[in-house]
Amino acid sequence: MAVSAIPTSWSLQQGTVADSFWVSLKYFNFYRIAVAAVFLLLAFIYGETVSLGSHEPLVFAYASVAYLVIAVAFHVVLRKLRAYFNMQLTAHLVTDIVAIVLLMYASSGIRSGLGVMLLISLAGAALVSRGRLTLFYAALASIAVLLEQSYWVLVHDFGDASYLQPGLLSIGYFATALITNGLARRLILNERLARQRGEDLTDQLRINRLVIRDVQDGVLVVDANGLVRQHNPRVAELLGRPVRELGQIEEYSEEIAQRLAAWRTGKGSSSLNLQIAEIGRLVRARFVAAGVAGGSFSLVFLEDLSKLQEQSQQLKLAALGRLTANIAHEIRNPLSAITHAGDLLQEEQRGPQRQRMLQIIRDNAQRLERMVHDVLELARRDRVQPETIRVLPYLSAFVDEFAQNESIPRKAISLNVAEDVTMEFDRVHLNQVLWNLLHNAWRHSRKQAGSVRLAAGRRGNRVELHVIDDGEGVAKELQAQLFEPFFTTFASGTGLGLFIARELCAANRATLAYLSRDQGADFRILWQAP
Repeated sequence: MAVSAIPTSWSLQQGTVADSFWVSLKYFNFYRIAVAAVFLLLAFIYGETVSLGSHEPLVFAYASVAYLVIAVAFHVVLRKLRAYFNMQLTAHLVTDIVAIVLLMYASSGIRSGLGVMLLISLAGAALVSRGRLTLFYAALASIAVLLEQSYWVLVHDFGDASYLQPGLLSIGYFATALITNGLARRLILNERLARQRGEDLTDQLRINRLVIRDVQDGVLVVDANGLVRQHNPRVAELLGRPVRELGQIEEYSEEIAQRLAAWRTGKGSSSLNLQIAEIGRLVRARFVAAGVAGGSFSLVFLEDLSKLQEQSQQLKLAALGRLTANIAHEIRNPLSAITHAGDLLQEEQRGPQRQRMLQIIRDNAQRLERMVHDVLELARRDRVQPETIRVLPYLSAFVDEFAQNESIPRKAISLNVAEDVTMEFDRVHLNQVLWNLLHNAWRHSRKQAGSVRLAAGRRGNRVELHVIDDGEGVAKELQAQLFEPFFTTFASGTGLGLFIARELCAANRATLAYLSRDQGADFRILWQAP
């Protein structure tokens, strides 16, 4: 008998029989139909030319017909009624035993060799039955074969030695039933264990995917060929570009790919820092072996250093902000007195030396005034009043005002802005940010027509506003310090302009970053709609 599937449950009680048991029983019956059909064809086509049915040809033919009819009836019952599994299985085995014994009788007894076919039926039944039923079926088959042999001994005077072959066959029945049943039990237990482990592994993989998806770091799983087998959504955010499934690591970052290859060969360090120009973010990439067999998989962790730097800077500036806010109020009064005294001194006495000293007093007082103003602006960064700003008309008016107040030729600043661009921003904050950026751009530009350029456009739900000049740009070694407080390359600067500009952008859900260019400087304000 051919059995299609190993059962998934050992319980054969009514109502708890697994579907695979019924499938096995159905294929068991297909085998029965095929055997009965073969016997019937042999009886009608070849007749006496074969030894089958040599003793009683009519009995062989009728038994084959009955065997085939009953097998077909079993098939109909199996399709209509999936109940009483043990009863149906017993009916199938009893039918096999009766039919095979009748065919043996019609074919001159044990010498026909048909008794061996019961081994197949018993083995098939042992796969889907319990131990006691298996022994019961083997006992029935043994009794039937021995009774059939007794008929030949009693009626046809066969010798007692003729019981040897049926006896050995009966031993084979019991051995086949017990061994097959034991192997089936072991296979079922192993399958159950494998299925349970598979379910546990599936649950673990699901948990791992959830953890990887929600962690703050970006995670990439890279195989030996540089193919990214898995990554979380955080990777696209940190790298500032869309990434596809099952892409080469070079598509994510050429620098990461090169350093990963060097690390795998033992010629490079296990981490590197990347400046993502597209979003102005500093990212650290760490390489870790996955620890699987063969070492073919590596993990790449992407950590947002900009966040850490901002958090560290915020902690440092929290205390500084409270201190400077108090200091600013205390400094403003003496500054007013100094300025007023200088004015009085200028009115009372004239002279080149006196005039120079007065100018020094006034310049330093104004510098302190600017610093106090910047510190107070920093303290007021949380008071945000956003409004919808149409970027093109706003920039046109702003540039006109800036050029007039700073005594800059209007044609020195060009606009390249789409008409439909809008953004949510505090107008006062945006004025201060752009004023600082334009002031710096003009100071470092070539001071020609179009030396400073304002460009704005929309990409999806993001608005990018660029302030670009045609100067020499910022030296690479100074770019990391651009937004640090009190850092300046201008002799009379306070070093708070760019820092405050970035803080005001952050308060309006925007980022301010410096983008490297072949020529000139490019400061980008990136605002993203919620």
